[in-house]
Amino acid sequence: MKPHLFIAPPREAIERALESWRWLPIRGREPVLVTAFGDIFFEGKDGIWFLDTLEGTIQRACNTRTELDELLATIEGEDRYCLAGFVERARREGMILKEGESYDFTLHPVVGGGIEYENIQPRDFVVAVHIAGQLHEQVRHYPPGTEITRFVLKK
Repeated sequence: MKPHLFIAPPREAIERALESWRWLPIRGREPVLVTAFGDIFFEGKDGIWFLDTLEGTIQRACNTRTELDELLATIEGEDRYCLAGFVERARREGMILKEGESYDFTLHPVVGGGIEYENIQPRDFVVAVHIAGQLHEQVRHYPPGTEITRFVLKK
């Protein structure tokens, strides 16, 4: 695994960031790894799970931490789970994360932002993950293609 693809927020920060994701089945799973984009891997009795803040889903990634390490050591795993191309370009162009930050989309794709480098910026990790959870919770029951014209963010 390439260390620059991950961040190490304190446990308290992860817990605060996850407050808006309680509508997904994350209870009983322990956060074990956080990507530079604020996506979180969890370990549970039933394997390793991946909270994808871009898609607004939690999905089983693999069975064990060893399998996770092997998965993230591949180019495909880096791209799928870490958005490695964006992270590496950001670093090349001097967009280096400070402590407590993760990369985020300036306008989240769930409300119409582009999945493109020009839409990426560093943001406070807790704020980025918390906002993504709120946005996904608000739009999750809309049919695909629904135009989002308004959303409300909570503290």
